[in-house]
Amino acid sequence: MLKFLKGVVGGSGTGVKDLPYNIGEPYASAWGSWVHYRGTSKDDGAPVSIFSLSGSNANDGHLVAGRNGVKRLRTVRHPNILSFLHSTEVETLDGSSAKVTIYMVTEPVMPLSEKIKELGLEGSQRDEYYAWGLHRIAKAVSFLNNDCKLVHGNVCMASVVVTQTLDWKLHAFDVLSEFDGNNEAATGPMLQYEWLIGSQYKPMELSKSDWAAIRNSPPWAIDSWGLGCLIYELFSGMKLSRTEELRNTASIPKSLLQDYQRLLSSTPSRRLNSTKLLDNSEYFQNKLVETIHFMEILNLKDSVEKDTFFRKLPNLADQLPREIVVKKLLPLLASALEFGSATAPALTALLKMGSWLSTEEYGLKVLPTIVKLFASNDRAIRVGLLQHIDQYGESLSSQTVDEQVYPHVANGFSDTSAFLRELTLKSMLVLAPKLSQRTISGSLLKFLSKLQVDEEPAIRTNTTILLGNIASYLSEGTRKRVLINAFTVRALRDTFSPARGAGIMALCATSSYYDASEIATRILPNIVVLTIDLDSDVRSKAFEAVEQFLQLVKQYHEKAITGDTTGAATGISSIPGNASLLGWAMSSLTMKGKPSEQNTLTSSSTSAPIASSISNTSSDDVNLTPVRVSSRSDLTDLADHPPSPTSTDGWGELENGIHGEHDGDKDGWDDIEPLEEAKPSAALANIQAAQKRPVSVPKTQVSNSRPKSSLKTSKDDDSDLWGAPADPAPRSTSKPSTAKASRAVDEDDPWGAIAAPVPKSSSKSMNLKSSADDDLWASIAAPPPTTGPKPLSGRGRVTKAAAPKLGAQRINRTSSGM
Repeated sequence: MLKFLKGVVGGSGTGVKDLPYNIGEPYASAWGSWVHYRGTSKDDGAPVSIFSLSGSNANDGHLVAGRNGVKRLRTVRHPNILSFLHSTEVETLDGSSAKVTIYMVTEPVMPLSEKIKELGLEGSQRDEYYAWGLHRIAKAVSFLNNDCKLVHGNVCMASVVVTQTLDWKLHAFDVLSEFDGNNEAATGPMLQYEWLIGSQYKPMELSKSDWAAIRNSPPWAIDSWGLGCLIYELFSGMKLSRTEELRNTASIPKSLLQDYQRLLSSTPSRRLNSTKLLDNSEYFQNKLVETIHFMEILNLKDSVEKDTFFRKLPNLADQLPREIVVKKLLPLLASALEFGSATAPALTALLKMGSWLSTEEYGLKVLPTIVKLFASNDRAIRVGLLQHIDQYGESLSSQTVDEQVYPHVANGFSDTSAFLRELTLKSMLVLAPKLSQRTISGSLLKFLSKLQVDEEPAIRTNTTILLGNIASYLSEGTRKRVLINAFTVRALRDTFSPARGAGIMALCATSSYYDASEIATRILPNIVVLTIDLDSDVRSKAFEAVEQFLQLVKQYHEKAITGDTTGAATGISSIPGNASLLGWAMSSLTMKGKPSEQNTLTSSSTSAPIASSISNTSSDDVNLTPVRVSSRSDLTDLADHPPSPTSTDGWGELENGIHGEHDGDKDGWDDIEPLEEAKPSAALANIQAAQKRPVSVPKTQVSNSRPKSSLKTSKDDDSDLWGAPADPAPRSTSKPSTAKASRAVDEDDPWGAIAAPVPKSSSKSMNLKSSADDDLWASIAAPPPTTGPKPLSGRGRVTKAAAPKLGAQRINRTSSGM
């Protein structure tokens, strides 16, 4: 029999050396003859608690009772009962005598008396914590008495321990025995090890060893008395020394006093059942108990209850004991979010509770949950993460952002919800500094290129602002390829005036990255035009920018006189204050992702030059003057073609990059270099539009065909194809470059232009306007042609006869019109 008990207790170890745990320092108190040690696992260093009990020989009464306690703790499982991990029994020689020791390993816990001193709670917070702890112990006692028909025998403060999450748990099962009240033949002691119980904790019938009365009493009679002893020790702050002290009720809360007296009734059958104590006691009806109870049964609640609870939780957390919120509620909340049982408002409460942690604890308890949530498909969760990214973004490591966070966040750039696209865009202000150059140039800039032609004006504006703010994190080559094209070709030509203003201020904020040549030839010509913009705010910014960039060029001029021309190659130092962060211009999107009236947001950065400069005019009040699109798109529209997709991989010199159809044939970040190529005749262009399919352009032209500067959108072109034109403007000879080979490459690899610039020999779209007078940008979009205007032939039918006969109906109509 002894060998069997040793085998049950021994577990997998046969000695201290074989115990897979390290024994640390002991606590000051423990139940009975046990010694409670701190400990750690040898495998992973996880904290544990180690209890040891020693005796002079294997038949020592304490050891026999200890083996009973180990066996009971191993077999009885409940959330409010101490969790068993491992046990072993060791026999050692102490001089000439032998010594037997039982080691029991459990989850890491601390004696209740020491934890109470450590917390130092007072007032209502102390009462709430005591209520929650007593609620836990009462549930454990109810489980033993009512469900298992077991009697603990010695419920007191020493038999209660506290976990790392501040949960109270019951242990000290050495006296634990089955209740045999139904066994009429039993005459001996029901509690075999009742001699271990202190006399001050014994009810009257147990002190008299009246086993007949005990068996005739309800199963909870002895342990209800023990709960009364625990309540007294808890509120008096002293260990019970005599049974008579239980009559002193001065320290007992009034809401608990009546139940306390019923627990200590002199008649065993009249003692209060712990189950009824839980259900009916007014003392347990407080915010802390109700909040933790709601979290523990969260899966049983419906979505409305969850949403209401989590919206109130941030304010409720301020009223609860801080230690309990951080160590108990926070882990419950994090777990609920990870496994999907909590709704999106819970994220606000999680971040608020996390702000009370130290940096190290925050990284261990909060950040892992946040990183996992980025993979959630719940749009509300994604919105919450992006709205609060400024609270935790700085705590994320660069590797975590680049490998785990950004791939999920990037999905928001192409989301159908405009509100989510805007939040994703703004989140890059925090995440972009932590991204690798490969991710920035290979992914982020592609998405920003798309957002600069987004249908939402606010998104286009804030994209420009973001580019200005993250310019310092781009490589030098990327800055050269991206910034000027993004700010001048797209932002300055946007139909939305705040977007044009943002482009001007972004250029000013990044002025240190441009050399004198770029300022003089590419920046100033584009800004000067805006000095006559319809919007007064844009005009004011344009004048300020012109003065700033002229001052930079003057600095270069002065350096050139003195022989120092390094500024031409390496960039000119910017004027102080221009490198400050640009504030977000506006936010006009609702949670549903639909555009609403766009109101200007006040910038959070007072030093940002753009913050006070963005127009306060709503989008409904802005006159979005339609700008004429390129000749190709005009013909396509006449032929009922769907609009061609916008270029999405670069900031090429697009005339119509921001217009309604977002048409663009340039894919890449390079500047435009117009090429001289043969031009199709006007008749042939009309034939192509009528057929709704591309037709190869012949390399040679009939000598008397009319060269054409650009195709007009008006229907007059159809009726006057052969009219004698007036003398063309000198720039009319530069033509849209639409080589088929270049288009084929762009369609196969739409992002190729980011990885490597398009070769200089590739054809590029210029989208010139019909006349220089109508288009302010015609003189800027492309260099002057290298050849003079070609002579135009007079009107005649010879050209028409020479054109390829492709069977289009439009030829017949034109012929009849003549």
